[in-house]
Amino acid sequence: MELKEAQEQVDQWIRTIGVRYFSELTNMAILTEEVGELARIMARKFGDQSFKKNESADQLADEMADVLWVLICLANQTGVDLTEAFKKNMEKKTVRDADRHRQNEKLAED
Repeated sequence: MELKEAQEQVDQWIRTIGVRYFSELTNMAILTEEVGELARIMARKFGDQSFKKNESADQLADEMADVLWVLICLANQTGVDLTEAFKKNMEKKTVRDADRHRQNEKLAED
């Protein structure tokens, strides 16, 4: 699925099942909440924290999808074409960071 298709699918869902978009500010708060939930799982799966009894690493993909969902909602609400934005961002990073990471001693292979 292309990003444009994902944006269209989310928009269709919002308009038929979700009734309407939450306000942009509400969605920004929800995005922050979802990123926090993702961070909690990352800290437990890859960091030093352990899972609580009702938590599972199996939720990782679902939490990532929640983040993507809300980001797509915000893009739709603000008129951002994520396909174009991502393409331009990749071009920017490619030009800006062409040699940057290769020259970073911290990333040198052992």
